Amino acid sequence: QVQLVESGGGLVQPGGSLRLSCAASGSIFSIYDMSWYRQAPGKQRESVATITRGGSTNYADSVKGRFTISRDNAKSTMYLQMNSLKPEDTAVYYCNAFLGYDYWGQGTQVTVSS
Repeated sequence: QVQLVESGGGLVQPGGSLRLSCAASGSIFSIYDMSWYRQAPGKQRESVATITRGGSTNYADSVKGRFTISRDNAKSTMYLQMNSLKPEDTAVYYCNAFLGYDYWGQGTQVTVSS
């Protein structure tokens, strides 16, 4: 069973950048499809970006061209580079690993505000 720990969240001004990391342990990281989700106050959790175990990527329309998902299997870590951040990107960001079952991290808060 994989354990996931997110880091890198914080407060940033509109137009700024952040890089989130998700460190995995307890299992073979490379076999999982990995995703970032986010949940804003009063809203449902939504998928932000996915990177498959084969390296294919997919993004929500709202973040295309601004966010980049990547993974380093040697470090058992997934990343989310977030550029041109907007106030509507404010949310708790969760790391997800999928292999027939969903595994979740505890989340990291991202706040975009001036």
